[in-house]
Amino acid sequence: MEKVIEELRQLAETEGREAVLSKANEYAEKLRTEITYHDNRYHIKDDPEISDAEYDQLRRHLEDLEGEFPEIITPDSPTQRVGGAPIEAFEKVTHRVPMLSLGNAFNAQELRAFDQRTKRLSGREEIEYVVELKIDGLTAVLTYEDGLLIRGATRGDGEVGEDVTHNLKTVKSIPLKLSQSVTLDVRGEVFMDKEGFQELNSRRQENGKPLFANPRNAAAGTVRQLDARIAAERPLNLLAYDLIYLGEGGLTTHMEVLEYLEELGFKVNHRHFCANIEEVIKVVEEWTEGRNNHSFEIDGLVIKINDLALREELGATAKSPRWAIAYKFPAQQKTTTVKDILASVGRTGAITPVAILEPVEVAGSTVGRATLHNEDELRRKDVRIGDTVVIQKAGDVIPEVVKVVTSKRTGEEQEFQMPTACPVCGADVVREPGEAVHRCTNNLGCPAQVKEGIVHFVSRNAMNIDGVGPSLIDQLLEKSLIHDVADLYYLNSEELSNLERMGDKSAQNAINAIEESKDRPLDRLIFALGIRHVGAGAARILTQKYLSIADLMQAQIDDLLELDEIGPKIAESIVEYFSHERNRELIEKLRQGGVRMEMTEDEGAPMDDSLVGKTFVFTGGLETLTRNEAKEMVLNRGGKVSSSVSKKTDYVVVGTDAGSKADKARELNLHILSEAKFKDLLK
Repeated sequence: MEKVIEELRQLAETEGREAVLSKANEYAEKLRTEITYHDNRYHIKDDPEISDAEYDQLRRHLEDLEGEFPEIITPDSPTQRVGGAPIEAFEKVTHRVPMLSLGNAFNAQELRAFDQRTKRLSGREEIEYVVELKIDGLTAVLTYEDGLLIRGATRGDGEVGEDVTHNLKTVKSIPLKLSQSVTLDVRGEVFMDKEGFQELNSRRQENGKPLFANPRNAAAGTVRQLDARIAAERPLNLLAYDLIYLGEGGLTTHMEVLEYLEELGFKVNHRHFCANIEEVIKVVEEWTEGRNNHSFEIDGLVIKINDLALREELGATAKSPRWAIAYKFPAQQKTTTVKDILASVGRTGAITPVAILEPVEVAGSTVGRATLHNEDELRRKDVRIGDTVVIQKAGDVIPEVVKVVTSKRTGEEQEFQMPTACPVCGADVVREPGEAVHRCTNNLGCPAQVKEGIVHFVSRNAMNIDGVGPSLIDQLLEKSLIHDVADLYYLNSEELSNLERMGDKSAQNAINAIEESKDRPLDRLIFALGIRHVGAGAARILTQKYLSIADLMQAQIDDLLELDEIGPKIAESIVEYFSHERNRELIEKLRQGGVRMEMTEDEGAPMDDSLVGKTFVFTGGLETLTRNEAKEMVLNRGGKVSSSVSKKTDYVVVGTDAGSKADKARELNLHILSEAKFKDLLK
């Protein structure tokens, strides 16, 4: 390539720059075509034809040529996969075709019921299906115009996503240029395979960085990086599974769609054609058995009607298409041994028995501990030290002990007794009448409660102090730099920079975050104090009457009970909290540290009164909002948020994987809103 570039330079002296660029572009186009071909063989078909060294040489030739003549660089050039400069923020993208959530089935009976519904609605006797793997990743929507990738976006709430083109361009299994000059949108799943995930975590461990919990978290965190250079270094992949917009039709079945996507240059999701629902159930059973025998994580299967015209005929409900359903695998269970049972002390003094397990891989991550909740639950399951137990992740997230394998008991297992003294501070432990929880009575001086109280204080829904997490709090307490939450406001960057893994920049960022938190809204501060029974919603309600901490400190039980949704337990807890001199001293210390202690009447007033008198219930997972953000939106407009559905409920906002609350809302014929419709209502 050096010889070619030298020849082009000499040509420039005789025929001018324009002629040289034309010639250079010819060379470059040949290289791009060859590199794209080998990318397809390697990343799409898993069948490379040349060695890595030969491929690297082709890349270097193209990079050298484009480096000498930058005018010839094209958006679809393989060199453009390398991340560029960081962006400042994600732009919003409105999808041309909204993406609905799928309904769920958990057994063969529910799959047959889905089949019967589609037959009844369509009038057909038999229906063909396509079964695909439900990859545990995140959805991406790729937009191509005239065969060139112009945008890649996240799913978002199904109607509006985020533009992450800069990151998706680094994914080698995503074609920058299609084999045909067509305009379309493609939906696919971005994921990280198990091997790539392990390698990424190994590198992070070597560099002293926190590890990702599972491949899905790693993939999601990578796609939402502002700096594409980070994404370029991580092993992301994509499997296409649907064509959701096409300027001209011609395709009649979903199997044809998947074949067409392969023709265009995509790596396509695994699929099984099934002539009827019984064949679907057979495939489901096979994959349930072999769910772990794959290079990437799957959490179920997606069953789609094959006939595209029938899909159009069936349409969709407000939430889900009628022509597809997701089959969720049963919670993955593993057998392991209880090595010990320890008592863990929480923020409010609650003492929770925790099973220390022989580490075992469950649903994509290593599990070494599982909560046993409380003494009653411990006794009900009769879990003992030394037992062989079956564990699973509740909702594929939280490790829990399902049952004890009593047939494997040897007689040497030991029963666990709840402590009568706090395992951390030695104070008395009590179980109050009517409660299932044991508590440490040293509310103000127990180190475990102090630490968990500080972790709660800095958390996102409280004072939201970014960069001050549990590991830093451990160091601050260990070195006696802080003794309570108020001490955070007296730290300086020099103190922090001397701690492990805290350079000057990290230290200053933490100090800046602490400084910024001084001006949080009053309800955030009330919630952050960790008063027992006072959640974020109750804190917000309190600010309707009390515009300062000083006012709240003087409140009596009867005064508090005048507020709607503030019951005797909450009222008594608030009065009890402020009756302790140490807590009152903490408030004064926070005030002197610069923390804002009051709010104006205008600040406490709702943005408008559009939802006054309306009660909302949220159920299921929201895509673009946290549950607390959604509640805040209702409260800001004068509405109320309840945790249970009743005839008095005005709206039920239903997210993904909604449960019994959604069913009850339908039974009561209540207004049911998708997340998108909820946001429309707020407008």
